[in-house]
Amino acid sequence: MKKLLLIGLVLAMAQVSFAQGLGGIFQRLSFGLKAGGNYSNFTGANFDTEGLAGFNGGLLVNFKLTDKWSVQEEFLYSMQGAKITDNVFGTHKDLKLSYMSVPILVKYRSAIGLYAEFGAQANLLMKDAKNTGFVDFADKIDAGAVAGLGYEFTKGPAKGLGLGARYYQGFMDVGKFNSTTLKSDFKNSVAQLSIFYMF
Repeated sequence: MKKLLLIGLVLAMAQVSFAQGLGGIFQRLSFGLKAGGNYSNFTGANFDTEGLAGFNGGLLVNFKLTDKWSVQEEFLYSMQGAKITDNVFGTHKDLKLSYMSVPILVKYRSAIGLYAEFGAQANLLMKDAKNTGFVDFADKIDAGAVAGLGYEFTKGPAKGLGLGARYYQGFMDVGKFNSTTLKSDFKNSVAQLSIFYMF
């Protein structure tokens, strides 16, 4: 009987400790929303391009490591691409690519709310460019590096509200098409300006 009571006590203590551990993890987690604008282009293309305005928006998950350091993962819809300024596709046109972007960032935030972030980003193509003359213009997968700066209010009625600027440089070839005149090894580059709110 004493052994059963002892086992029960140990199990109860283990359950309490586990619950407290989970509670500590959840206390370090915060969630948010963001939306903003993109200004994107292709780098390394052998045809003439200009920047294209687009949209980004989605969900944020932040895990606090210390008072100043955290890891943040985001799940974003990102509209990007480039404006074509010569007639390689028969006319001047906007090549719009829509991605589901997942950046994973290390974030350092100062006591006054200024922050810097850097990390890696993977992109899954959701919608390809239309009327290019190719069945598949862009590859389904893209990946690269991302870095940014911003400010988040840390107190007062605006606590959790922030503004961030970020730059993404792709490392993978965007084009999936085969052509004797056009090279497919150009890369995505995107400048972003976003407003966000952490709950």
